[in-house]
Amino acid sequence: MKRVIFFIMFVFTSSIFADKLQDIKSQGFLIAGVKYDFKPFGFINEDGRIDGFDIDLIKYISSKLDVDVRFKQVTSTNRIKLLKNNKVDLVIASMTHKLSREKDIDFSISYFFDGQAMLVLNKDTRKHYSNYEGARIGAIKGATSGGNFKKLLPAAKMVYYNEYPQALRALNAGYLDAITTDLAWCSLQAIESRGKFKVLDDILSYEPYGIGVIENESNYLDEINKILQDSVLDGTYANIYEKWFGKLPAKLPEVWPR
Repeated sequence: MKRVIFFIMFVFTSSIFADKLQDIKSQGFLIAGVKYDFKPFGFINEDGRIDGFDIDLIKYISSKLDVDVRFKQVTSTNRIKLLKNNKVDLVIASMTHKLSREKDIDFSISYFFDGQAMLVLNKDTRKHYSNYEGARIGAIKGATSGGNFKKLLPAAKMVYYNEYPQALRALNAGYLDAITTDLAWCSLQAIESRGKFKVLDDILSYEPYGIGVIENESNYLDEINKILQDSVLDGTYANIYEKWFGKLPAKLPEVWPR
């Protein structure tokens, strides 16, 4: 019985004093949950390699931690679950920092600032989201955009997809009237479609992205926040942003006094 009690106490105290940051440094790598289908943040490029804004940023973070980075595909539906189950060490996947998500995970400072928009066919003559009453609107499961749009336009017929390429094919085929998601993605799709798609002028919601980490790991979270701020101070953040968006950022992640 004493041995059993000792073992339980050992496991309990070990879990209390666990340090995620030290564990990552000891193993020599971190596992980053990223998207494979959300250009320009995380996607598979023409060479078959994972690429994007989020990818470059986590490579910088891992280099500052002096560890390697390994990538694991996540979606809007499973990213929080995988993080909570310790399948990934962090999630950097265009994830909006919402108070409702704080009950499950912790977030870094906001590292990207986006808004929700609508991607439609270029031939569509409607000008405003309110003109889509009763229309078929595509959204991604697990993302904030579907719920946001339904609140704005309750009569809209929401059609949910697991991944973005599925929704884009449906819009192209005329099965959907619009896709609603983050402005950066919508804008890129419009540019790359060569006139097939366009983005409506409406910005439907504010979407600040944060890096998701497991709860109650303050040393780990503090270090990520410090490195994000370092990326602003040394110019890396602006360089990565300009690489993927062709311009300097209008708004930078906050930098705390040192």
